[in-house]
Amino acid sequence: MSTDTIDAIAPVSLSEGAKQEIRKLIQQQELAEDFGLRLGVEGGGCSGMSYVLGFDQKKEGDQEFYIDGIKVYMHKAHGLYLAGMVVDFQNGLNARGFTFNNPNASSTCGCGTSFAV
Repeated sequence: MSTDTIDAIAPVSLSEGAKQEIRKLIQQQELAEDFGLRLGVEGGGCSGMSYVLGFDQKKEGDQEFYIDGIKVYMHKAHGLYLAGMVVDFQNGLNARGFTFNNPNASSTCGCGTSFAV
């Protein structure tokens, strides 16, 4: 399967800024080949659910996607909460870090890392 086909079916997308920052982090941390970017959700946070974003190895129940050459792992059950989400990276004076634009969130908290559905 070509990378373009895998990109087309990935339930989430990464902005250009996020892709640049993720590639930089992968280089800095010298990750092994079996590590990828984990996107997901977990219970908790001030709005009920929190986003998971970090590097991890593939686990049982994970789907694997490639977004412009970046290996992404996401548990199958999390697609319901994350479909259509765009991960961005802000590098400004007022805000720095990853942000999540999730069309499935009915509300989000002020910190931007917690949401309700």
